[in-house]
Amino acid sequence: MTNNTTKNSKTGLEVPHSPSSTSFGVPFSRDEFLTPFDAMFDNVIQRAFPSFSQEIGLEFFEKNSYPKVDAIDYDDKITIEAEIPGLTKEEVSVDLEKDILTVSGLKHSRDTDTNARYIRKELKRSSFKRSFKLGANVDPKKINADFNNGVLLVTIPKKEPVKPKKIKIL
Repeated sequence: MTNNTTKNSKTGLEVPHSPSSTSFGVPFSRDEFLTPFDAMFDNVIQRAFPSFSQEIGLEFFEKNSYPKVDAIDYDDKITIEAEIPGLTKEEVSVDLEKDILTVSGLKHSRDTDTNARYIRKELKRSSFKRSFKLGANVDPKKINADFNNGVLLVTIPKKEPVKPKKIKIL
């Protein structure tokens, strides 16, 4: 029987080979592979849209934040879409305090058999809270949230830009 594990040089733990292993038999995680690309992407976005981090904050791009979100900047609004499966809209809350928009919820833990042992546990079954700093260019009085089939969509309208005013000289 062959050894189907490799010792991880960082942790010293034996790592089983998986479908994500390279063809050379050296395992790598998805995060190890994508982290440099994530950093490069964040840098490109920050350079291309310098006001974006000030308008909505980059905190929502944090690596282990939950729920994961898509934030989209349109000409007239910003939308935040979050997938929160397993909850009802009564279990999800969207709150605004000053310029901080917070999405939170309470996930109920599953009743588990005391004799059961997890082989893999990846599902999140705990409460969560995710906050976003809003910029001065949005209208907090017109924020709208909709929750349907486990997807939360928060729409944050932007304020009309102040147009220059021509002053007549008397």
